[in-house]
Amino acid sequence: GVKEADFKFLLSTLGLTNGNLSVQAGKLEEAGYIGISKSFEGKIPRTRYRLTNLGRERLAAYWQEMDEIRATGQAGG
Repeated sequence: GVKEADFKFLLSTLGLTNGNLSVQAGKLEEAGYIGISKSFEGKIPRTRYRLTNLGRERLAAYWQEMDEIRATGQAGG
């Protein structure tokens, strides 16, 4: 539910290491799913991430697939 998230927020929310988050974010950026912006606030570096339109589409498709799997699992229950 946010337009963008910063590195520290994702790090604490996802429970990843700095290196792991950086590597995974790089792969998502290469795939065109996220955009990464880097800036400074004073002397403090800030890295922010946002979903691209393609990323939103792929995420919506993923959740739809998960809903279908859950519905199939419940029907066969």
